[in-house]
Amino acid sequence: MSLRSHAADLLTGAIAIDDAHPMRPRFVAEEVGPRSYFVASFANVTAFASDAGLVLVDTGSFVLADKTRQLLRSVTTAPAHTAIWTHGHVDHCFGVEGYEQEAGHPVRVIAHEAVTRRFERYQLTRGYNDAINKRQFQTGAVFPAEFRAPDETYATHRSLDVGGRRFELHHALGETDDATWVWVPDAGAICTGDLFIWASPNCGNPQKVQRYPREWAQALRAMDKLGAELLCPGHGVPIFGAAEVHRALDETASYLESLVEQVLALLERGERLDAILAAVTPPAHLTSRPYLAPIYDEPEFVIRNIIRT
Repeated sequence: MSLRSHAADLLTGAIAIDDAHPMRPRFVAEEVGPRSYFVASFANVTAFASDAGLVLVDTGSFVLADKTRQLLRSVTTAPAHTAIWTHGHVDHCFGVEGYEQEAGHPVRVIAHEAVTRRFERYQLTRGYNDAINKRQFQTGAVFPAEFRAPDETYATHRSLDVGGRRFELHHALGETDDATWVWVPDAGAICTGDLFIWASPNCGNPQKVQRYPREWAQALRAMDKLGAELLCPGHGVPIFGAAEVHRALDETASYLESLVEQVLALLERGERLDAILAAVTPPAHLTSRPYLAPIYDEPEFVIRNIIRT
């Protein structure tokens, strides 16, 4: 089944999201638009061909980067020129060396300036991250000890011109403090990173650092204003068509906004944590959406996170 057909079946309910969990890699590579390629892995990689070479949005996990790159090579053999990391989680920012070996030259890596601080923190807390990742993902993979630093960083936004194509990078606070989402105007494509993952936003994991639900919703609103025809997420399959992209971004923002507004109203009344947890619920019409099911995070954790913010 093609990625487009799979996405359509999920949106119509022909396939249940529980039967196509976004954290379960599909290992499929396809052209999803003119000179635009998508690899469904853990995490996903999106590639845009230019006259100078490929521009990659994310490069793969420390476990699956080589397999992900080989899948991409089934749809394009163009050498990589630039890589943009959507954030510094270890399922998104490995594998650059493989592309460099293929190309015979360095690949320029660009990321938000907070990615470097994240890598420093990871090295200071490697044992802790190893333990919580094994607990969360039930894996024997050892948390990395070494990280490739970005070659270039930016603070709030940056525009790139690579081989005749423009890429607009925007910083956001969301699942992480180092998030980047990418707008590719000539492709009508948004690469969201983990700001959209085909699940209720991963905004409250109690074992991880602070997350940012209010600012996350603001980033989704900014993306929605662009009228994209293609949404390439950090996990799960692409969404095709302006109407479907709009609905996914708008409703995910509304989900977060509702939780934030409910919690703030109760905090302003001086309610205690247990009363807030009992009273606040996400809108029922949104939790029925396949991309907002609580299959990777729980609303309770998001509520607790809002209170800590």
